[in-house]
Amino acid sequence: MGKIAFNSDQGLKHMTMGENSVLNTWLIGVNAGKLDEVVALYDENAILLPTFSTKILSDHQSIEDYFKGLAHRGKVCVNLLNNSLSSHTLGDSLRGIYGFYKWHFVDEDLSLTARFTYLTDTSKPSPILHHHSSLVP
Repeated sequence: MGKIAFNSDQGLKHMTMGENSVLNTWLIGVNAGKLDEVVALYDENAILLPTFSTKILSDHQSIEDYFKGLAHRGKVCVNLLNNSLSSHTLGDSLRGIYGFYKWHFVDEDLSLTARFTYLTDTSKPSPILHHHSSLVP
């Protein structure tokens, strides 16, 4: 299985750990190839509308299979685009997080920009309730 690598020179430097720790943990996990840790971020009833699939994923097995499929493409880097991250507090522990990130498939020399939204509940051990990501047209 290919490793997903993190480029620390871009992306996370403008985020604070407190308010966006779920996204920070997701980025680091995806980029380090820690797929079990990434999948564990998704609530058991979470919905993932993934960037590179036409399917709606609604269980841990399908979410895990999706990330394993990405890792099979070889080395992958995901970086936030500068100044694109925003979030809204929707309740005591509910947050909407949105922005743009760039997926770079190193072995394919392919870079693609996508937009994303997360709905998170930080009172839960698996805080991602909903995640939608799509390529920018």
